[in-house]
Amino acid sequence: MKQIIIKSLQDILSKDVILFVIKMGSISLALTLLFAWSMWGLVTDIIASYLSWIPWEWLQTSGASVGTFLLTYMLFIIMVSLLTSLYSEKLLLALAKKRYADVAVVGSANLTTSILLTLKASIVFLLLFILTLPLLFIPIVGQVWVLYLWSVLLKEPTMYDVGALFIKEKKTLKEKKKKTTLLAMIASLFNYIPLVNIFAPVFAQILFLHHILGKEHKI
Repeated sequence: MKQIIIKSLQDILSKDVILFVIKMGSISLALTLLFAWSMWGLVTDIIASYLSWIPWEWLQTSGASVGTFLLTYMLFIIMVSLLTSLYSEKLLLALAKKRYADVAVVGSANLTTSILLTLKASIVFLLLFILTLPLLFIPIVGQVWVLYLWSVLLKEPTMYDVGALFIKEKKTLKEKKKKTTLLAMIASLFNYIPLVNIFAPVFAQILFLHHILGKEHKI
C-alpha cells in the first residue's frame, strides 16, 4: 500500500497529469457554474422544504443555502469524475508504459459501460447524500461519511476503466477489487481541498493502476 501511494504521488505531479487535470477541471467548472446560475434558487427552495422539520426558520434558511452549496460542489466533483473517466485512457496507458513496460494492454474500456457506471455511481452518491443530509452537520461523523460517499462515486467506475485495460479474467478482477474502497477514500481526501479536488478522480485511477499492475518492472 505504501509503495502504491508513493508512486501515485510521483505520477500525479508529472506535467502530463497536471495539464490533463487542469483541462478536465476547467470544463467541469464551467458546466457547474452554468447549473448554479440557472438552478440555485429552485434547489435552495427544495432543500428548505426538506429541512422543514427544523423548528427555527433561520436555521432552515441557512441550512438550505449550505445544502445547495454542498450539492453544487458535489455536482462539480461528479463532472470531473465523469470527464476523467471518459478521457483518461491515453494518459493511463502512458503512465503504465513508463513504469510497467512489460505489461500487455488486453483491452479498452467500453464508452457506454463507462458512462453508465459513472452515472450509476453518481445517482447512488446523490441519493445517499440527500437522504443523509442531516448527518453532514454532525462534527467528525459528517466528514467521515462524506469521504465514504466520495469513494462510492470513484470506486466502481475507476475499477472498470483501469481494469478493462489490463485484466481479462473476472476472477482476477474480483481479487483486485479488494482494498479498493480504501484506495478510493484516500483519493477522495483531495476533495476536502478547493482546487486540489480536481485531482481526486485521476489520482484514484493512478492508485488503482499501481494496485492492479503491482510490482514495478525495472527497465
